[in-house]
Amino acid sequence: MLYDFLKHIHFANLWAFLLLAILPFLIWFYYKKSDQDQPAIRFSTTQAFQVVIWKNRIRHLPFVFRLLTIVCLILVIARPQKLISNQRSVGEGIDIMLCMDVSGSMGSQDIPPSRMEVAKEVAATFVRSRPVDRIGLVIFSGESFTQCPITADKETLISQIENLESRTLLKDGTVIGEGLATAVDRISKSNAKSKIIILITDGKEDAPDTRLIDPLTALEIAKVEKIKVYTIGMGAIPTTIVEVKGRKPQQPQAAFDFIDEDLLKKIANETGGQYFRARDKQGLQNTYAAIDKLEKSKVEMTIQHRAEEKYLPFMLAALIFLFIELMLRFTILKRFP
Repeated sequence: MLYDFLKHIHFANLWAFLLLAILPFLIWFYYKKSDQDQPAIRFSTTQAFQVVIWKNRIRHLPFVFRLLTIVCLILVIARPQKLISNQRSVGEGIDIMLCMDVSGSMGSQDIPPSRMEVAKEVAATFVRSRPVDRIGLVIFSGESFTQCPITADKETLISQIENLESRTLLKDGTVIGEGLATAVDRISKSNAKSKIIILITDGKEDAPDTRLIDPLTALEIAKVEKIKVYTIGMGAIPTTIVEVKGRKPQQPQAAFDFIDEDLLKKIANETGGQYFRARDKQGLQNTYAAIDKLEKSKVEMTIQHRAEEKYLPFMLAALIFLFIELMLRFTILKRFP
């Protein structure tokens, strides 16, 4: 506990430690004076004075506590302080909408522990790396849903990302078009100068009869709104057996036979973005790192330093040591003339 306190302490007046040089002189003077205080009377035998009592053993304690008092006062003069730095990120950020596929095939384990878990982990890391950007989250499978509106509250967004699961309550399927359209709708209402969408999927358009917007229509909407779209195709192999935790074993269902790379490339190229293929975790990390470099925010770091005075513990210690010295000197170690 004492070590944790002292390791953060900075002394403003280092010259005060030069005062510690007087301690050897005080010790020398004390022992010199003690010798002079010895009685000069001659006795025929000193046997009676050789009996050691407990008061003799502690007779130097008042001087020890006086030295401790002086040391603590010197530390007070040295002005012990705890330096506190406040760091604040300011600047012009970018509004980003993550558009993530949460269909059943994202539970495939060709990218261990699963595509979904890796996608969540890397996305959360990306969010933490963008301090001044506002970011939101749209998910889709057989329908799309705004999981988190665009926000500057990174902890809330990360919590939403970490709680995602493949095969959610959304309908089965993969509606890339509706996912993209929902993301465009949410981010188009932003006043930011720069707006981008990061769309990640492991399959192709596999829409139910209730689909409202196809991918090409969603692409045209993004182009009209001048929103840049980065697309990511995720998957190591073309077919994967999907295992769903918490459900009884069923007849294995193969994942989508391929990623519609032509569609993802078309969406990215026509909106000014790029298409990336992620075959493993490292590939996905590299993808987000590349996007991070392409979409730079104007960030300024403001660091404020302040010093918090910490002399009080040393002052209290000095008073305690002084009190103990006086109590010893005027009670059990009191001298009589």
